[in-house]
Amino acid sequence: MAATLAGAAPETAYARRVPVRVRMAPSPTGFLHIGNVHTALFNWLFARHEGGEFRLRIENTDTSREVAEATEQIQESLHWLGLDWDGPVTFQLDRLERCRQEAHRLVTEGKAYEDKGAIRFRMPDEGVTAWDDLILERVEYRNESLEDVVILRSDGRPTYNFASPVEDWLDGITHVIRGSDHVSNTPKQLLILGALGAPIPEYGHLSFVHGPGGVKLSKRHGSVTVDEFRAQGYVPDALVNYLALLGWSYDDKTTIMSREELIERFSLERVGKSAGVFDYAKLEWMNGEYLRAMSPEEYADALVAYLREQGYDWDEEPVRRAAPLVQEKIDRFGRFPEYAGFLFGRVAPDPGEVDGSVPVIRAAAAELAETSPFDAQHVEAALRALAERLGLEPRDAFQPIRVAVTGSKVSPGLFESIELLGRDETLARLAAAVPAR
Repeated sequence: MAATLAGAAPETAYARRVPVRVRMAPSPTGFLHIGNVHTALFNWLFARHEGGEFRLRIENTDTSREVAEATEQIQESLHWLGLDWDGPVTFQLDRLERCRQEAHRLVTEGKAYEDKGAIRFRMPDEGVTAWDDLILERVEYRNESLEDVVILRSDGRPTYNFASPVEDWLDGITHVIRGSDHVSNTPKQLLILGALGAPIPEYGHLSFVHGPGGVKLSKRHGSVTVDEFRAQGYVPDALVNYLALLGWSYDDKTTIMSREELIERFSLERVGKSAGVFDYAKLEWMNGEYLRAMSPEEYADALVAYLREQGYDWDEEPVRRAAPLVQEKIDRFGRFPEYAGFLFGRVAPDPGEVDGSVPVIRAAAAELAETSPFDAQHVEAALRALAERLGLEPRDAFQPIRVAVTGSKVSPGLFESIELLGRDETLARLAAAVPAR
C-alpha cells in the first residue's frame, strides 16, 4: 500500500499498473543548482532503468524575461549533462485555470472553504496520514498537526502544495522523487490528491547534498551551479558519475561507471538515508580519470571546444599539438590556460628564479641555436649534453631553462614545449629572461 489517507480510499500499487513516469519540476529562479541536478539525475536514472519516462516541468508563475532566460538555462544545463526528457516541457502557468477549477470544486464538495478571499483545504482532525516512503520507509503524520493549508490565494494563484500535486495528477506522474525538505509537504499533498479522487503516486525523499563540514552546499565551498562546473572544465559524464554516487552505491568498491552502467545498476533500494557530502577533490580526481580515458583525438576535440566556449581565441592547430602534453597532467580543462598558456603568449618569469642561472640560460640559447632538426628528440639530446658539459644534474640544468621559456617551474614536457614554440620564439624567450651583457 503506497499511502493511507484518512477519509479516502487508499490507492494501491498504482505504480505497478502503469509505466513509470517521474518528473523534475524546478523553479526558474536562476542557474541550475547542483543539488537540483542531483535530484533530477536520480529521477532520470530511475526512469531509464525502468524503461519509463522522465518529464520536465517548469514551476513558473509568470512569463517575464528573467523567467524565460532561466528556463532556457535549465534546459541547456540538462542538455549538456545528457539528461534528456520525454515529451514537451510543461509550465505551471498553463495549468493555473485548471487548478482554480479544482479548488472551487473542492469548496462545492465541502472539502475546502473560503477564507478572506483565499481557499483553504479542510484537513481531517483525527487519525494519521502515512505512506511507505521509497527511501525513508514508513512515515506517519498525525492529522491533528496539519493546518488547513491555503490552496488558492486571494489573487487566484494556486499555492505550491496544491499546484504541484494537481500537476502530478494531470501529468500521470507515478513516482515523486524529491528532496527531503518536502517530507512535511507530502501528507498535505496526499490528502489533497485523495480529496480530488486522483491516483496516488509513490513518494521518495532524497537526503540533501552537503558541503564539507556537513552544512548546506553553498558558494563558499566552491562551484554550485552546472554552469560553474562547466566553465571550470569538468566533463558531463564525470559529473554525472560523481553525482550518482552521492547517496547511492552499486557496491563498496566500484566508482567509475559509464552512463549505461549507471542506468543498468541503479535502484532506489540502494539509495541511502544519510546526506551525501560533496567532495571537490574526489570529483576532480574522477574527472581526470575520464579525461585520461579519452582517445587523443577525442581529448583534443573536447579541449578545443571547451576553449572556444570559454572565449579563448587561440589557434586550433597548436592547441591540438599541445593536447597530448597535458592529457596525463591536468584533471580538468580549466587548468589548461594556466598550465599551457605560455604556448600562446609570453609569461614573464620571476627574475629571482633565473638570476643565478644566467650562464646556463645563455649556454642553452647557444646550443639550441645550432640544434637541427628542431624537434623534441634533438632538443633533449642537446640539452642533456649541455648539462653534462656544465657538470650539472639534468634537473638543475633544465629548471632555469623551463622557467625562462614557460614562466613557471611547472609545465608540460620541456622538450616538447620547446618544439611547439619553435626555435625563434624559444631563443627570444631565453634572451628576454637574462639581462643584456
